[in-house]
Amino acid sequence: MNPLSGVLGEAWQMYKKFAGHLLAIAFVIYLAAAVIAALLALAGRVGVGLGSLVQIIAAFLLQATLVKAVQDVRDGRVDLSLGETVRAATPYLWRVTGASILAGIAIAIGLVLIIVPGLFLITIWAVIIPVIVIEGAGVFACFGRSQQLVRGRGWNVFGTLVLVFLILLVVQFLLGLIFLALPYVWRSGLSSIIAGTLIAPYLALVVTLVYYRLSATSPVPAAPGENYGGYGQTPLPADRHSNERPAR
Repeated sequence: MNPLSGVLGEAWQMYKKFAGHLLAIAFVIYLAAAVIAALLALAGRVGVGLGSLVQIIAAFLLQATLVKAVQDVRDGRVDLSLGETVRAATPYLWRVTGASILAGIAIAIGLVLIIVPGLFLITIWAVIIPVIVIEGAGVFACFGRSQQLVRGRGWNVFGTLVLVFLILLVVQFLLGLIFLALPYVWRSGLSSIIAGTLIAPYLALVVTLVYYRLSATSPVPAAPGENYGGYGQTPLPADRHSNERPAR
């Protein structure tokens, strides 16, 4: 039996139900990063570089924040405000950043070399961000834990990722047609913010729900009290979705 059956539909239902909350989180973070980048760009090339760095870090913060938001709303209600959700996700920012960069480099190399290794890595590392935010895993430990969760369900995870990719491709195409009708100034300034705001929450919902589905059926649960990457955090049980942070 496929543990991920219906996960896309579940993600869509949650997206609709909590759209106001999730879209607000994405919009505020994207907009704040865009404004800071625009102001830094006034300082010249150095400012442009710093602005790009701010936007990259903001993207990682958004990933962590949206996973925390999904964890929060799984009980059917919003318990954390936008600011509280961001603050709850902030402690995981640097781990999410480090793991994402390492994964991105390895996946890029795999895709360039033979393609298949890259797709394999994308599959087994599909839930590294939820593993960090929900279980408190460290930068390196999250890779092994994600692979542990995906083991035996690789084709299910890969198929889900392919479907999500196709859905997002269609959405981006439709948004592209809409943006073409806008004046260039609006198109260049708002397209990335609007597209990111609409797409990022759904992607976070799918990835986080995939994590919960896999952890619920994993034959090897996260070991209580295990030290993840030197951070000494106790992971939350797989079926727990309260807003309580792991004990330090």
